[in-house]
Order: sequence, then structure tokens, then C-alpha cells
Amino acid sequence: MGEPEHVTETRAAYDTVAASYEQLVRSLLTESPMDRALLGVFAEEVLAGGGGPVGDLGCGPGRLTAHLAGLGLDAFGVDLSPGMVEVARARHPQLRFAVGTLEALDLPDGGLAGALAWYSVIHTPPERQRAVFAELARVLGSGAPLLLAFQAGVDDPVHHRQGYGHEISLHGWRLDPGRVERQLADAGLAVRARVLREPDGSVHEKSRQSYLLAVRR
Repeated sequence: MGEPEHVTETRAAYDTVAASYEQLVRSLLTESPMDRALLGVFAEEVLAGGGGPVGDLGCGPGRLTAHLAGLGLDAFGVDLSPGMVEVARARHPQLRFAVGTLEALDLPDGGLAGALAWYSVIHTPPERQRAVFAELARVLGSGAPLLLAFQAGVDDPVHHRQGYGHEISLHGWRLDPGRVERQLADAGLAVRARVLREPDGSVHEKSRQSYLLAVRR
């Protein structure tokens, strides 16, 4: 059987925009104190649990992988797009990056001390996300935290035909936080904190942003 259509489409789109994307998002974290605060809480949770390898799953060009490393974590990145991984390796040669998919991570059971999925589940159709959350739970150790970020909505789809200066075809979903939380619970991930904030007024945000911090039971 061939891979799902959404996987092929997402890889092609991010391969196309990889270099432009990195340049445009490079400074976004410095402009978002709330994002930095949430990442800081996540890092403290990992370190309080004794530390260990942390996966930035759907890492893109590696900007958050590098930020987590700067917070003292043994962070590495995984991304579906070979183009993104190439950019990440060039931008952050001191860190580890690999090509992989959220639905079938090449990682051992319970091997991670933490996982970050920062806007990386939004290109998986909601009806297929249960399998993604089960895979995230599989690779996390007992008590290890997961920080999930996504655009909030009612599982409504958006089709992007242009992005970062390129013509592309890319589907995304604004996800229902309640449904996501229920499916995380079904996968064995207990949500410990919920943040829902309004758009920041920039051209990058048109909907509410949701963050869920969960731990592997």
C-alpha cells in the first residue's frame, strides 16, 4: 500500500518552502513571550523527571530544537520533509535531525523523556489523529511530558494554495481542543495544563492558538 495522500502532500509542500520558511519564522520565538514560557515549563518538567532524550517531532528547520537544547535538554529533531531536515542540519550542525513521520516514528518504546509536537499534527486529518497520539504515547517514557500546539477550531479544514512565497497545495485543520484532549486520554496521555489564547494580530495568526501539556500515564 502507498502512503496516505496527506503525507505525500505535506512533504511536497514543505520541501518546496523549506528555505523561505526558515527565514520567515527564524525570529518568531523572540516575539512570543508566551511560547517561550510554555517551552520553559516543558523543559523544567523534563529536567525534573531526570532528563533524557527529547524529540522535537515535526521540527521543521530546527528552531525549537535549538531552543530546547539551549534550555539544557538533550533535544533532537524529526521531520517528514527532507528539505526541512537539510535546512535544520545546515542551520544547527551541532544537533541531530532525521527524516521521519509522526505515524511511524523510528524510536524505541518508552525511549523519550519528553516530546514536543509544535503545530505538527495539524496536517493530519482529524479522523487519523488517534493513531498519531497513540504513536506519541508509545515513544514516551512513563511520566514523560508532551507539549502539543495547534490552531484551535472545530476540526475545520483549510487548504493553502500559496505559502512563504511559493505556490503549494497543503491542507491543514484548526483542531477542536476538547476532541484532541479526549483522544490523548484514550492514548494514555493525561492533560495537566490547557492554554487557549487569542490571535496575536500578526499576519501569521487568524485563529485561536491551543496548547496542551500532557504526561504519559
